[in-house]
Amino acid sequence: MFSELSKNEIDLRRNAMQAAMKQAGVDALLLSTNANLYYSSGRVFAGYTYVPLEGELIYFVRRPVGLQDSRIEYIRKPEQIPGLLTVRGVVTPKTLAIESDSVPYTDYMRLASVFSGSELSNGSQIMRKVRSVKTAYETDLVRQSGAKHSDVYRKIESVYIEGMSDVELCIEIERIMRLHGNLGIFRINGSSMEIFMGSLLCGDNADNPSPYDFAMGGAGLNPSLPVSCNGTLIKPGMTVMVDMGGNFTGYMTDMTRVFYVGDIPMLAKKAHQVSIDIHNEIMKMAKPGVPASQLYDLALNMAKSAGLEDYFMGYTQKAGFVGHGVGIEVNEAPVLAPRSKDILEEGNVIALEPKFVIPHVGAVGIENTYVVNSDGIEKLTHFKEELIPLF
Repeated sequence: MFSELSKNEIDLRRNAMQAAMKQAGVDALLLSTNANLYYSSGRVFAGYTYVPLEGELIYFVRRPVGLQDSRIEYIRKPEQIPGLLTVRGVVTPKTLAIESDSVPYTDYMRLASVFSGSELSNGSQIMRKVRSVKTAYETDLVRQSGAKHSDVYRKIESVYIEGMSDVELCIEIERIMRLHGNLGIFRINGSSMEIFMGSLLCGDNADNPSPYDFAMGGAGLNPSLPVSCNGTLIKPGMTVMVDMGGNFTGYMTDMTRVFYVGDIPMLAKKAHQVSIDIHNEIMKMAKPGVPASQLYDLALNMAKSAGLEDYFMGYTQKAGFVGHGVGIEVNEAPVLAPRSKDILEEGNVIALEPKFVIPHVGAVGIENTYVVNSDGIEKLTHFKEELIPLF
């Protein structure tokens, strides 16, 4: 079986891609990255999805063998694609969009040679826009991930043992995630951002700057992967921020909760409550038609009013956003940032993460995943939001 997607679901996605292509003025779209292959077909394969401006999708597959579908053409190399299109009665496109932001240079040049009669354009932004609006089926997959994600977080307190390091606690959480069906991959758009199943930050490690464009950093265990836990022993007076990726269905949720040991300063408690307050106010404001930048401004202004601007979205190094789209990848559109041009649409799924870093204590603040409905936003990650004592 090639795909578990229904014909209706494939049609909805094809129609969305073709509408975006028409608006961009391109005749065809050629997809080859795993995320977009999965979106356009319902599975990952080695090859290409060809999206004409009109008509059915065509899948040019190299591997795996044995897939059966009338839309599949098996190929050994991309040079075969134009001839197979001709056999199917498909005219060579005047303008072909490929994923220029993600395709390696050698592959780009090869495709440019294969389609030498076509003008090439960037299809990455087309797909980013298309995938930002989820179908009802996609939203249901996100909802399922959110439910399992929440179930895992309810078990975190039970696996903590006094004297643990951040790495030891992170491993226990990862184990629970896998036992609950987590797929063990954290898909990220962009070639220079890498992480395992998520992030756990304890104490001053929360203030270690990372080269990645994540809300929080962490030194990591090795310079080859400079993010997340670094072996810090969890001690009284520290917070433990758990930010694990909830990929249980191929569609992700993003969720952060904060635990602590012993007593922590009032400043940390205040900042954490402000994060919760920001969520509550954005839930009142967010709906289709609202600019994403206005949600960022609301969060920043609330942090300023509370006298917490210095700690907002980092201390030594700050993140330039307060939320982001999530789905097949964890950093999709829309982006909640001060210069974002994104406008909320029904079907967007966003992760909101107003966070603070308190020096010598750690990170505080929550993150939830929401779906944008016609009249507002709906929370998909449900677990207590207050600071949670580990003992």
